[in-house]
Amino acid sequence: MMPAPTLADIVFSEQANHNFSKILGDLKKSNLSITNRLKSIQHDAAFVQEVADVLGLPLVANERCGSWYIDPQLKRSSAYFKSTDGHTGQWKFSTRRLNFHLLEVIGQNDGCIIVDSTRRGKRMPDALSKTIPIWCTVLNQALFPSHPQSHTLHVPPTVVSSSEHSQMASRLPFFLSSLLALEPDIPSLRQHIQKPLRPLWVTPDDELTPEMVDEIKVSFHPVVCCISSRRVVGTEMSEEGYIQGAGDDTENWAHGLTAPLFWANQRQLLGTPEGDLPGLIEMLVANSEAGGQAVGELKRVAPRLLVGALSAEEKALTSSSQENICVVSLVPKTTEKETWEKSKRHMEVGLGKSKTASRFLREALPSICDFVSRFLQECADADAEMGTGTGKDANKEIVLLCESGRDLSVGVALALYCWCFVDSAGTIRTATDQGQNHNKASIRVKLGHIMTAFPDANPSRSTLQSVNSFLMDWRN
Repeated sequence: MMPAPTLADIVFSEQANHNFSKILGDLKKSNLSITNRLKSIQHDAAFVQEVADVLGLPLVANERCGSWYIDPQLKRSSAYFKSTDGHTGQWKFSTRRLNFHLLEVIGQNDGCIIVDSTRRGKRMPDALSKTIPIWCTVLNQALFPSHPQSHTLHVPPTVVSSSEHSQMASRLPFFLSSLLALEPDIPSLRQHIQKPLRPLWVTPDDELTPEMVDEIKVSFHPVVCCISSRRVVGTEMSEEGYIQGAGDDTENWAHGLTAPLFWANQRQLLGTPEGDLPGLIEMLVANSEAGGQAVGELKRVAPRLLVGALSAEEKALTSSSQENICVVSLVPKTTEKETWEKSKRHMEVGLGKSKTASRFLREALPSICDFVSRFLQECADADAEMGTGTGKDANKEIVLLCESGRDLSVGVALALYCWCFVDSAGTIRTATDQGQNHNKASIRVKLGHIMTAFPDANPSRSTLQSVNSFLMDWRN
């Protein structure tokens, strides 16, 4: 007869508990492998393609996650709806991310499909369930004021409770006021669409039929919110490697891999053993960066103001119209202020990288604005002296370049738009008028103009704080 077990036999030792936890951690890590993530993305992308085929509408990626699930050749546009703007109690109509560029896509195609995903445990991201419905309703109220049927907030009832819906709806008048305060060109926006907008939702659990949108199309442009990943209720270990929202949180797993790189190399990536993937990705990223130094495209964000990446610097400086172009290069290294002015038409400002650069921008903006102001005043003064009134300054343009072409350069463009120009037509301020009338409202209006002209712009919070601080505190 075997002896009865003792307490020590039943209770795991501390070492045994440690080993057990390590085994569970290793299992979880293996299920969240790069291979499983890429296979899950491929699986979800097939569903997104099916939605597009059945509904016959163009695909729009809600960045950054959405682009992983759409073949770049099929992606019509990008959208920028933040989940944080839909968090319970924090609902917001973003006056920074206006997404007006989607109206043209929607109008031309009688609707669109906006693709996004979310991590395990949630049915759909707040960006699709709440942020986009708010956007649709506010735009309907602004663009179709005599169409009261379109002013009702529509949300997915299985995700948003009636109580939350009521609270969101109560804030719509404030959201509309915040939009109108930006002084948008309502007639111009209205020309893009023929009907109000109506959101609806598609998940992998839904049966897909063209009739899903046909009835809506009678009176509305459908804005289809497509949740690419199926919901995982338990853990990934119960899903045979499938990961919900696999394209999310790329900073924690992707090793620098981007959605375009994945789509361009997916066969090679999915055919490589897990242990070799980090090395392969590193090589692909390095090759992409080495071969990606083509001259970047310049984006006009306001009259006289263009932004772009530093790769466009040589082209801008050697342009045939270089006498009329002033170039400000914001480089990712720190340099002394005394070295910044390279010529009367070129300034190279060394701010460093990332958040450091955004903070240093506050100290650099007075020098940048002074440099650009002197350039703009040259021909204006010459005209005044000669009494010709020929407007020789009319062709003067400012090219602003930074590493990404979307952050620091956009922040400087905003500062110059406020500091150097009287209005949206590009009328140059006089030297005595440059510091006047800068407040949060006027800055927000001009930021709205820039974001409408360049939806892919992504100035960081730190960058915008530096610009606001400079413009509002310059007298102190």
